[in-house]
Parts: sequence; structure tokens; C-alpha cells
Amino acid sequence: MAHGDITHIDIPVSDMDRAKDFYSALFGWQIAELPGFEGYPMWQAPNKISGGGLAPRSDGFTQPRSYVEVDSIDDTLAKATERGATVVMEKQPISETSWWAVLQDPDGNTVGLYEGTTAT
Repeated sequence: MAHGDITHIDIPVSDMDRAKDFYSALFGWQIAELPGFEGYPMWQAPNKISGGGLAPRSDGFTQPRSYVEVDSIDDTLAKATERGATVVMEKQPISETSWWAVLQDPDGNTVGLYEGTTAT
């Protein structure tokens, strides 16, 4: 993936089992929990490109959130805040080679950022 590509979509859910059943039956998504990500089942579309996760709904997470691949989360957050965005969640590690963060654009939409690789 390249800078600017949508890389992941999180869907907030209130009933994890119901959501897994719904999305797998409706779209044919493969949904499974990966080691290290218990309680956060990941889904993959049949095209094997699109994917994301089913995350517990919370006060600050009530709408689906897309994650955008960036070359540098630090640079992207700096550029975003210069243009009126706010940082919702600072850069956090996912693995030794990947990180994520969340910003809120000037219209109040949250956008996730992803940097790195999940390849081992």
C-alpha cells in the first residue's frame, strides 16, 4: 500500500457475536481473532485486499473509522493540526514495525492513520 491508501476499516459493534454472524453471512467476510488481538476480530473481504476489525462500541467510537496508510504518522499529524485538525489519539505501536493514531478533521470526522508493515 502507498501513502494515502485506505488500509483498514474499523466497525463499532455492541454485540460481537451478532456482528460476526451478520457480516460474514451478508458479505462473505472471513472473520477471525488473531493471536495478540483477542477481543478484536479482524475481517477480510473476498478480494483479500479490503479488511478491518470489529471493535467494541464506546463513547468516542460510534461510527465506522477508515485508516489511511501514511509514510510518517508524526509528519501527517503535524500537517493535519496545521490545517485545523486535532489529535484524538497520539501515535501508538501495533507491533515492532507498525503504528497507528487517530485525528479529527475540522468537520469532526475521525480518521485513523497507519504507518509501517505487518509483514514478519
